[in-house]
Amino acid sequence: MAEEVTGSSPPAKSNGRRRGDGVFRSMTTGSSLVIVVSIGLIGLFLLIQAVPSLNANNINFFTSPEWATGEVGNLRFGIRDLLVVTVLSSLLALAIAMPLAMGIALFLTHYLQPKLARPFAYVIDLLAAVPSIVFGLWGAKVLGPALEPVATFLNENLAWVPLFSDGNVSLSGGGNIFTAGIVLSIMILPIITAVSREVFRQTPVMQIEGALALGATRWEMIRTTVLPFGRSGYIAGSMLGLGRALGETVAVLIILRSATSSSTFSFFDGGYTFASKIASAAPEFSEPLSTGAYIAAGLVLFVFTFAVNALARYVAGRGKAKAS
Repeated sequence: MAEEVTGSSPPAKSNGRRRGDGVFRSMTTGSSLVIVVSIGLIGLFLLIQAVPSLNANNINFFTSPEWATGEVGNLRFGIRDLLVVTVLSSLLALAIAMPLAMGIALFLTHYLQPKLARPFAYVIDLLAAVPSIVFGLWGAKVLGPALEPVATFLNENLAWVPLFSDGNVSLSGGGNIFTAGIVLSIMILPIITAVSREVFRQTPVMQIEGALALGATRWEMIRTTVLPFGRSGYIAGSMLGLGRALGETVAVLIILRSATSSSTFSFFDGGYTFASKIASAAPEFSEPLSTGAYIAAGLVLFVFTFAVNALARYVAGRGKAKAS
């Protein structure tokens, strides 16, 4: 009898375990569906609100630099300048932050002693806790004027390069894409560094020890084992940082000066990004058609940011598949 009771216990536990797994699976599936449906509803809302204004627009939405939504009966708005300023500032930030993040991550994981690496990592991570408005004020009042000689030097000596040619705002004060890009690079540095640090730390120890045992120097070991293993994670972290830079609002709004002329595709341009343009006009959202023009710009930013993050997920998944 005791054997029968004992023999009947494992199936009961197994059934309970299966029920628990089913409940947990249902909860996680439901949570995932909520996120997917929410993103879809946000995109649908933006599209529905933007279509009437796009139909009433009297110029090309994608190629025109003009933005005039004051007259409801004569809407004229295009995103060319918004796209140029957003992309240039974000790419400049990425170009600065990516090599710095890689260097910091490699230094913390493969050069510095673990006891010292942890405090340094905490300091880098704390940059993410600084409010955007603080970065904006620092960039406009301190960094911008300090970078004016650098910007002048680049403009005078590299004016033959379109990116360093004369912009549509004065170089004095630093209220241009050049300053905004540097501030954005500092803001996205913790994200890229944190992801890269964790990926580089997961490099198989056997590969590292094997490379060192074969006589490789520390840099040769990093170049042949760590970087190939962590490349996908590093790129994915960079794309996440790019997504943050694309959507940054307050800091860019404070730093960039408005421009009376259209963009010249230079780092020394002023103007607005998608996010800062929408934020600057938020108090004026009274007329549906005028508001829809800004919602249309937000829809483009939504799709752009979504594509960047999707690319990051694809690169990370591809890297995991190769590693496995």
